[in-house]
Amino acid sequence: MNEHIVSFENVSYVYSDGTVALNDLSFSFEYGKKIALIGNNGAGKSTLFLLLNGILKPTKGTIYYKGSPLSYGRKALQKLRQEVGIVFQNPDTQLFSSSVYEDVKFGPRNLGLKGEALTATVQHALEETETVELQEKPPHFLSVGQKKRAAIAGIIAMKPDLMVFDEPTAGLDPYYAKHMMTLLHTLHHNERTILLSTHNVDLAYEWADDVIILHNGTILANGAPAVVFQNEEALRRSHLEKPFVVETFDRLRESQILSGNIYPKSKDELYSWIATRKQTASIY
Repeated sequence: MNEHIVSFENVSYVYSDGTVALNDLSFSFEYGKKIALIGNNGAGKSTLFLLLNGILKPTKGTIYYKGSPLSYGRKALQKLRQEVGIVFQNPDTQLFSSSVYEDVKFGPRNLGLKGEALTATVQHALEETETVELQEKPPHFLSVGQKKRAAIAGIIAMKPDLMVFDEPTAGLDPYYAKHMMTLLHTLHHNERTILLSTHNVDLAYEWADDVIILHNGTILANGAPAVVFQNEEALRRSHLEKPFVVETFDRLRESQILSGNIYPKSKDELYSWIATRKQTASIY
């Protein structure tokens, strides 16, 4: 099996008005990875997402999915959109049925599921997103957070191998933003790749296995979070700041309170390191 679920090879996309949204991108997503795509408005994130499931076709270059070039025939696109599920920033663009249950059922039913298999698939998606109690409600009566969970349930019911989230925490208060990230941890497994876009560098640093900085349609940095967020030039050009954990660790290291080249992955890990350092220092 090809180790990459998606690869872009010299991909560009130019809109009809001449706007260059993406310019000669080459990169790959490995199976089972959590990938954060960050960049300012107009960086090209939304265009990239629409290319991933064939809504748009590259102006130049080739997109490979599971080792094969994307095909844009009707049947090929139907299969692709079953395996590549996109949850857009505004869930109202995805919710259109009379109830949450009917919305979640729409995709798998169109794929040919019937009877008990269909019911079980819908039930699993509702349970995984904690929307069972919302299943009879019309989507337009839900809060923003509830709508996002309902939209995610509809994607889960399709059992995608690649899940794409456009600003999943946008419009949510801190409590529900944390709940959303917990859900993303639950949804991820070794056979499912998750890609999300975000403006939140702290979220990207703590959650992702790999981070891509996209700026004006080009990739400024791509790699492990601790490496990407040390790229001062990429951060400067994309108007991003270092994540709290990285910035704090750097300052503590400069003050010789902590040492080493391996960065803590989260605030809790950072605080644990500081506590351990204080305990060690107290012995002497």
